[in-house]
Amino acid sequence: MSEIDYAEYPKDKITLLKEKLICRDAQIVTLLSLLGEPQHYSYPSFFVYGHTATGKTYVIQTLLETCKFPHIIVNCVECFSSRMLFEQILNQLQGNWLSSENECISYLRCNTLNEFVLLFKQVVREQSLLNQTVYIVLDNAEQLREMDANLLPGFLRFQELAETNVTVIFISEIVWEKFRPNTGCFEPLTLYFPDYSIDDILKILSHDYPPEFSADFYMSYINILLGVFYTVCRDLKELRHLAAINFPKFCEPVQKGDVSEEDTRRLWRKIEPHLKKAMQTVYLREISSSQWERLQQEDADSGHLKGLSAHAHVELPYYSKFLLIAAYLSSYNPARTDKRFFMKHHGKIKKSSFLKKHEKTSNHLLGPKPFPLDRLLAIFYSIVDSRVTPSANVFSQITTLVALQLLTQVGHDDQLDGPKYKCTASLDFVRAIARTVNFDIVRYLYDFL
Repeated sequence: MSEIDYAEYPKDKITLLKEKLICRDAQIVTLLSLLGEPQHYSYPSFFVYGHTATGKTYVIQTLLETCKFPHIIVNCVECFSSRMLFEQILNQLQGNWLSSENECISYLRCNTLNEFVLLFKQVVREQSLLNQTVYIVLDNAEQLREMDANLLPGFLRFQELAETNVTVIFISEIVWEKFRPNTGCFEPLTLYFPDYSIDDILKILSHDYPPEFSADFYMSYINILLGVFYTVCRDLKELRHLAAINFPKFCEPVQKGDVSEEDTRRLWRKIEPHLKKAMQTVYLREISSSQWERLQQEDADSGHLKGLSAHAHVELPYYSKFLLIAAYLSSYNPARTDKRFFMKHHGKIKKSSFLKKHEKTSNHLLGPKPFPLDRLLAIFYSIVDSRVTPSANVFSQITTLVALQLLTQVGHDDQLDGPKYKCTASLDFVRAIARTVNFDIVRYLYDFL
């Protein structure tokens, strides 16, 4: 990018932004050109999107703070109703741009979009922000689709409604085409944040090197780490977490004096078994960083490595265990076998003719298949010991299993034929869970007939 792109901004600010926002030069240039000076009128709304951990929120927040633009950042996950969202914006605006004096300000209440517009204009006037652009940043903006129907169109045209120099920035992980309401609305400017390449991640993570070690030594460690984990995990946050918890084991031979910093081959041999063990916990976070370090110390004292299952397991509620078992059976058993496994009076079915009619291919080799919610519940009610009435508690436990990434929802929430799921847990994990409730899952698996 040429220096002309930054002509209106002080060089020290541009240098600071480039140091803080590594590998995001193109996005910095685009945003600075869109935002302009504080007194300039800006476009009414921007839509910033990209996958998780691509620096969307961090870039927007750092840029607004560095350039000292008046702004409010609200996480829409925390503000799950329109009233909470309105009040959070108004009270942040009222509190964040005060003078250094600690004044006591009454908490503003707001229920409707009409009230919000009037109160917003009042607060902007009180804070002397009429000659500056005020930026409202809505993080996780896809949550707005679940709120009042007038909320998203209202924020898209908020500059027009408030008759004030205000810009709303939406940050989301989904594309605008899936975000746009069916009734039509004002079209925002869209800005895409691409995924970090492996070279970008190497450059970003290499900046985290501890002061007691050289930058080259830490970069060689990150190179080894990415060689193991990049194929299965490209989430910058998760890779940074993995780099932090495994680095003490990597530098241990150097601290003891057994290996020099330049001998990467021997360092790789020593760290390889620990990285392979860490592969079992990618994204799951079954144990905390402190527990992981303690377990590694125990492994060093005992002289051999144990599997993760020997140390920790996920504790689930009683019915969640049966829901997970039912989900696994639904994913790996053909639907036509449900009658054979779960009905008491299904009649006689000859195994030989059954297998000849349907060629038997291992479902575990093909991977988990999606299944509808009603099939999951039907199997659940047939295998659970006691009578369970359908309730919100059962459905909330399915949501918890999805949050734990033991189940994956296929399709979107609003599809007409009901949600479908896949079981992502391994057979060993589900068998361990089934043993705790005295359920022999192998007897109910078609592949083990």
